[in-house]
Amino acid sequence: MLVVSNFDMRTVPENYRITPVNDGLDYLIDGQVFTWRGPNSPVYSPIGKSSLKNDGVYLGSVGELTQDEAIRALRSARKAYGNGAGGWPLMTTAQRISTLECFLEMLREMEEPFIRMEMWEIAKPHPACRDEFERTVKYIQASISFLEDNLDSSARLSRINNYVSILRRTPLGVVLCMGPFNYPLNETFAMLIPALLMGNTAVVKPPRFGSLCTMMLLDAFAAAFPPGVVNVINGDGETIIDPLMASGEVDTLAFIGSTSVASHLISLHPAPNRLTTVLGLEAKNPAFVFADADLKLASDECLAGAMEYNGQRCTAIKQVWVHKQVAEKFVQLISDKADGIHCGMPWEEDVVITPLPAEDRVEWLQGLVEDATTQGAAVSNQRSGSGEGTMWYPTILYPVDLEMKISQVEQFGPVLPIGVFTDQDELIKYMQDCRYGQQASVFSQNPETCAQFIDVLSNMVARINLNAQCRRSPDELPFTGRKDSAEGTLSVGEALKTFSLPSLVTANPNGQALFWDLFKSNRSQFMRI
Repeated sequence: MLVVSNFDMRTVPENYRITPVNDGLDYLIDGQVFTWRGPNSPVYSPIGKSSLKNDGVYLGSVGELTQDEAIRALRSARKAYGNGAGGWPLMTTAQRISTLECFLEMLREMEEPFIRMEMWEIAKPHPACRDEFERTVKYIQASISFLEDNLDSSARLSRINNYVSILRRTPLGVVLCMGPFNYPLNETFAMLIPALLMGNTAVVKPPRFGSLCTMMLLDAFAAAFPPGVVNVINGDGETIIDPLMASGEVDTLAFIGSTSVASHLISLHPAPNRLTTVLGLEAKNPAFVFADADLKLASDECLAGAMEYNGQRCTAIKQVWVHKQVAEKFVQLISDKADGIHCGMPWEEDVVITPLPAEDRVEWLQGLVEDATTQGAAVSNQRSGSGEGTMWYPTILYPVDLEMKISQVEQFGPVLPIGVFTDQDELIKYMQDCRYGQQASVFSQNPETCAQFIDVLSNMVARINLNAQCRRSPDELPFTGRKDSAEGTLSVGEALKTFSLPSLVTANPNGQALFWDLFKSNRSQFMRI
């Protein structure tokens, strides 16, 4: 029995219990899994944790690697890439696909231990952890299928005027891949998998929360991929990531996190003109509820979109603007529903709200609520605010205005601000001034009400959801954003293009004899069809 911080593991159903692991100290460089013997940091679950104290259930420790190990990992990735002449970028598409399929089989075997550790490490509801794992498996399969059916077959002969050409997509180089804590597998692999399929090599740093479940995959990476193609390191970002960017040897930064961190990392690169950036950053996805909306549907979707996994999703609805004619009714509906949301432990059936992983998140949310209420907003539901440990109950704030801090920042927690609008011009001005541009939701039953607004809104956000909450799925749809929300597109198909570059071999009449000799000889991988 493990009892930490007065948390009794006997209260947990037996099939969800956890014991500390040792592989958090592992790291992967040049195809070898090493165990770190130096400084390390303990990992505590949000379950059983008090606010601002590391006293939850102990899960294991992660290594605090130094700059030396980070540089070794980068050199390993560069060696495997070989400035485009390494074995991995020169492999055929079929060979790289075969490697990914081998890795996928080993990944499937890790499903149950991965899901259980993720649940404890970030307090995500168990069904949501399983959904993330299964979705990632499907994403890998879909990416492979798309590559087989589309990108590789696009290497076709083309004739334009007197020119004949063959075009293929080629890799960018070494990718530094850093995913977020809320989806440590799916979001990381949404960048890593297409990068690898297109012939890039990678250095991966797991998120601060979500490291232990990621470390479980190192043996599979080592067994499936050639040495140096995938390297995984852990530690303080300033210590191990800053030197990598400052070296100028990173070709692509694939990062999901805050704008401030992304800007800092990019600024360290000595040749930013040679750096490709693939970024998923903050979002302040609004919902616009018009006077003719189905208020029951709108309140259901807005609440689910704001509260799923504690609102800790970039795709969460983080602001609602409702027409003044129906504002009071809408607020009453959504407030009553908020009080009925199941809050508890991640293994409980139908749970939505669970303990928050970040120690300072409770204080952050409390500050946002206090700022809003001192400026005229009120908490409109009965059960709200901080609870035991790092639990935060769903909180509805109304009415909010643009002077309040919560209308200006991404709260990333279960607090939903609701404001009032009177006409579409107000909404357009709001979106023009907003720093973010990922998604929006529009609730209406009449096309005449919102048709022109949607035309304008489509130039301000990357996705508009009609009578539905914001979300990423299905993965076949482009996922990106404007302004400070994203750079590059992550989805099946689009991500393969994002992590590659079109290259071609072409010949005018002077070179066409050689062109056709090469083509017929079948000796060039590039010029095969």
